[in-house]
Amino acid sequence: MNAGFKYAKLKQADSVEIISLVDNSIDLLSSINQKDAHSFKQWTKTRYGEEWAQTHSKLPEAEHGFSMLVRLFYEGKSTCILFDTGCSPDGVIENANRLGLNLAEIERIVLSHGHYDHFGGLLYVLKAIGKNNLPVIVHEDMFKTRGTANKDAIHVYPAFPTKEELSTAQLINTKQPQLFVNDMLLVTGEIPRETSFEKGYIQHKALEDQSWKPDPWILDDRAIAIHVKGKGLVVVSGCAHAGIINTIRYIQKITSVTDVYAVLGGFHLAGKENESKIEQTVIELKQINPKRIVPSHCTGWRGLFAIANALPDAFVFNSVGNLYTF
Repeated sequence: MNAGFKYAKLKQADSVEIISLVDNSIDLLSSINQKDAHSFKQWTKTRYGEEWAQTHSKLPEAEHGFSMLVRLFYEGKSTCILFDTGCSPDGVIENANRLGLNLAEIERIVLSHGHYDHFGGLLYVLKAIGKNNLPVIVHEDMFKTRGTANKDAIHVYPAFPTKEELSTAQLINTKQPQLFVNDMLLVTGEIPRETSFEKGYIQHKALEDQSWKPDPWILDDRAIAIHVKGKGLVVVSGCAHAGIINTIRYIQKITSVTDVYAVLGGFHLAGKENESKIEQTVIELKQINPKRIVPSHCTGWRGLFAIANALPDAFVFNSVGNLYTF
């Protein structure tokens, strides 16, 4: 891991738009009070007009998975990044169609880690984008065979696509932090585990030399960050197997940016083995004090409830189709 690693300055973007393409939940009825968060029906009607809203009757759907479409704006230009590709083969594609989005605009894909609910749509998305040598940011551990221990058996996870299946893409392996998009997009690389309470995924295993070995740290887990001018850091996490506090603190350290404006994504606080981390995570989040916090996917309802209570003015309940503008 990258303890003590110092990184070049993360340049500021003018603004960023983030659209929830795949998540566990969808809520098309509840109001959103924050001015930088917009529901599917709100922003599509504003952007595409009343006629589009009436003719596109199919609504986006939820699944146990995660994907965010991130668009950076800078110097009068923009670039589009896909962070994770959901669980099902066609979830990202179908929801993109229902949201009026053109996947061909995507210029790179970043994968948070090698679990099926984050890479499930990868091959289909690559085909839909239709670009040779599209950069796909990965980590070697994503290609491992993995599973979880369940009593005397191993529940084996669906396999990550092989390098041969990904031959049309430009695979970029990252263990260290790396900057993209004119140094305005940070991919963290491996995140050091430094808090006392974020102890990894104990039941997690990896197949090595025909034997199942402990793989609790899931070292390929990483996040992305953008430094938005006049705001601060916008952090997007896939599952935060490294711990969401470890993740945020590491990004602050390697960018030398202390202000955290927004944190979105999975915080992995669901399940009996993780719910004990909720109280301390909330204490740390209150100290970090983001202006917007959008826990989703694997955060779980107990974690969501605790964060909403602790940071009511910052909290947004994520729904598939939500648009965030920072």
